[in-house]
Amino acid sequence: MVLRLGSVAPDFEAQTTKGNIKFHEFIGDNWTILFSHPADFTPVCTTELGLVAALQDEFDKRNVKVIGLSANGLEEHRKWITDINDISGVDLQFPIIADADRKVSELYDMLDHQDATNVDAKGIPFTVRSVFIIDPKKTIRLIITYPASTGRNFDEILRVIDSLQLGDKYKITTPGNWKKGDDVIVHPSVSTEEAQKIFPKGVKVVRPYLRLTPSPF
Repeated sequence: MVLRLGSVAPDFEAQTTKGNIKFHEFIGDNWTILFSHPADFTPVCTTELGLVAALQDEFDKRNVKVIGLSANGLEEHRKWITDINDISGVDLQFPIIADADRKVSELYDMLDHQDATNVDAKGIPFTVRSVFIIDPKKTIRLIITYPASTGRNFDEILRVIDSLQLGDKYKITTPGNWKKGDDVIVHPSVSTEEAQKIFPKGVKVVRPYLRLTPSPF
């Protein structure tokens, strides 16, 4: 099955550092970030999970659950969390899926097919750095895949969540390099006359197809 934007996130059962889960039950009525990292006790992954743990309050403000994954076992995950907390000065609370058999990784097409060094002792690929943003309807809203060698910018993930949540609530889109609080774009399906009624802070018509309004966030 090919996963695309708009696909329903596949459900699965898995062991995690916070107990067994059924993924759709875990999501519940929340937004959710599912992200994979290549392997425990590796340098880039350690910095990434420390960053995610440090952003926990920001995810909570946005009603976002976070769940990690790698092709390692539970005991390795638990020992590694101690390292992450010590190195980054955090208290990592989100669950990490133990996917040593690669079942979830294959379901979400997370396995590395290009880096010959990103494999386990048996030569079986580890995961790449995949990110899925999933909304409360269990719909996939964003898919990003980074190579194993490149750590992610999780401020960008938060930025996309802000854009998606704002767009779902109001008839707007967001421009390039937009960040929370910046002007937003009136959705093309909304006429300028209608926009002036919907957005009381005003509408600036740059072009008929490009109309800005202050962020209602």
